[in-house]
Amino acid sequence: MPDTIYKTTLLVTGLDKTPPLEQYVAVKIGLLQKYLPHYGVESREPHFAVEIGKTTDHHRKGFVFRAEINFTAGPVALRSEAVHEDLYAAIDAAKDEMDRELRRHKGKHIDLLKRGGAKIKEFLRGWYRR
Repeated sequence: MPDTIYKTTLLVTGLDKTPPLEQYVAVKIGLLQKYLPHYGVESREPHFAVEIGKTTDHHRKGFVFRAEINFTAGPVALRSEAVHEDLYAAIDAAKDEMDRELRRHKGKHIDLLKRGGAKIKEFLRGWYRR
């Protein structure tokens, strides 16, 4: 895996923090790295805080697992959460939701820049034609 440009914090509640679990989370968060160059211009380095745990021991169908991912980079703060009967499915669902959040925020930011540039261009065209 290439050098990471972000920090990751893993908090596990109600479960054992095993190396395979840590590696699985690291791989899934690593898949989100493709969006980080957009957030590299922010004032602080990007940080993922991942919390996974077992919500209850007393459930009729078995265990219920929860995965939460918080992303911060300067003023940007995004959050995703998923609850599932399978721990790895909960992690995957939270990662997919964070993928959508990162993509949506990046798209909104780029659209805002393009609209601003179009307004400036329109103003300059009007000023130049006078």
